[in-house]
Amino acid sequence: MLQISGAMDIVSFLVMLVLGVWNMGISPFEAGMLICFGASWPFAVYRTWKSKSCHAKSFVFMWLVFIGYLCGITHKIMWSRDYVIILYVFNGMMVMADLVLSYRYRKLDVVEGG
Repeated sequence: MLQISGAMDIVSFLVMLVLGVWNMGISPFEAGMLICFGASWPFAVYRTWKSKSCHAKSFVFMWLVFIGYLCGITHKIMWSRDYVIILYVFNGMMVMADLVLSYRYRKLDVVEGG
C-alpha cells in the first residue's frame, strides 16, 4: 500500500500520477477538468432532490451542458478512445438526473402554485 507522509511525497505522487496518465494517452488536463465538473454534479442533483424545487434552474444551460457532454462522448468514440469517456458518461448521467428532477419538480410547482 502506498503511504504518503509529507508535502513532498504528495507532490511526487501527483507528478507520477500525471505522468502515468499521460503515458496512457489520456490528457491529464481533460481528465482533471471532467473530475472537477463531475464532483459538483452530485451535489447539484442532491440539492434539487432535497429542496424538491427547480427555482433558479436554467434549463437552457443544463441542456447545453448535456449536449456538450454528448459531443465529448461522440468525439471519444469516433476519434480518441480512452478511459476518459467514463467521466463524460458519468457527468452526462448526472446532468440528465438533475434535468429529470427539475422537470418533475417544475411540474409539481405549477400544480401547487395554481
